[in-house]
Amino acid sequence: MPTMSAVLPAWRRRLGRWFQPAPDSFVAQSLRLGKSPWVDAVHLLWTAWVFITPIFSDRGWDARWWLCTALSYPLFLFMYAKSAVAPRRQARVWGEAMALLSLVLMPWYPSGLTYFVFGCVMLRGCAAMSPRRYVAIIAALNAAMLLEAWLLGYAWQAVISIPLTSFIIGMIVHAERANEEVTAKLKLSHEEVRRLATIAERERIGRDLHDLLGHTLSLITLKLELSRKLFDRDADAARREVEEAERVARHALAEVRAAVTGIRATDLAAELASSRLLLAATGVPLDYAPPPADLPAETGRALALVLREAATNIARHAQASHARIAWERQGDRLRLCVSDDGRGGAHGEGNGLAGMRERVRALGGTLAIDSPRGRGTRIEVQVPLRAASASSAASTVAEPSASMPAPTLQGHAA
Repeated sequence: MPTMSAVLPAWRRRLGRWFQPAPDSFVAQSLRLGKSPWVDAVHLLWTAWVFITPIFSDRGWDARWWLCTALSYPLFLFMYAKSAVAPRRQARVWGEAMALLSLVLMPWYPSGLTYFVFGCVMLRGCAAMSPRRYVAIIAALNAAMLLEAWLLGYAWQAVISIPLTSFIIGMIVHAERANEEVTAKLKLSHEEVRRLATIAERERIGRDLHDLLGHTLSLITLKLELSRKLFDRDADAARREVEEAERVARHALAEVRAAVTGIRATDLAAELASSRLLLAATGVPLDYAPPPADLPAETGRALALVLREAATNIARHAQASHARIAWERQGDRLRLCVSDDGRGGAHGEGNGLAGMRERVRALGGTLAIDSPRGRGTRIEVQVPLRAASASSAASTVAEPSASMPAPTLQGHAA
């Protein structure tokens, strides 16, 4: 005979197969949004009415109530769990099964009306359907429930709240699910735009590097081949060819460094576009002008991270209806202003604001926050440009000869 230690893993595997979330299920959607599926189990607290209802009955918690509860409550929990993990096309079946369970139990078990409310709510909570169709279905179910309650002689006070409760909670859940679906679609659109932008940027970098290095490396190769052939017959000519190849290589190195600096500078423009898309997903239009074209790479990268944090704060906390990003160059300093018309009151220094302040301080700049309650938030960043530009130029052009134009191939007899 199989031992208990062997039976338990088999049952655990079987339960895992029964309750494996389908890709389009309610639980899978919650997981994609970063929520624990157990958080939504808090709704089961409403089943307390199963145990409270006997208070209003003359029979109280008699043997029949205990028997019906012992048989029906585990079955209801199974249906609830299946409706949460089932594919959307099947979730409606489990909601209808909860309502049917309640109708079957009504002659003997008034507490089962709680299952009816759950069934009506889960019809829309897990299944995709239009509001009109959902209202029509719960109206039909409530009509059947009221008819049965009238035939069974239920007091009208005991059942009149059920249609109202199921309709109000159902419409609230409908609105929440519709909002989550829109948010999921916008998030997917945001991620798709980022992915396409990344692919386009990689293709552009590939084309630029091919155009930049293809001809230059071919020229260096030809000159080195020519110097090798001239080495024994004309040492001076061979030396000139090697020097020419060296100058071409230095020039190519300078161009590659300049191209990499330009590629890094595009991070700021990409972050501006991404911030506009993020805020648009939350219903906040963002106005901004393009950043200065000659920003040092290090400054551009730091400001891109500052913009990302500022846009995230607006999307999560500001409750704004409009946002704006402005640039202003004042001599050798650059001023960046990010403002919104939200609720304001951002006086705390969380991890996000502290990180922004540290990045700006590393550039030798300052960050100021003005956030009066009820009048929006304004973040002003000022960073120096002259010192950063000098260090960027020094790292880009390592030697004076790197700025020389590429020489042309001189002809020599092989």
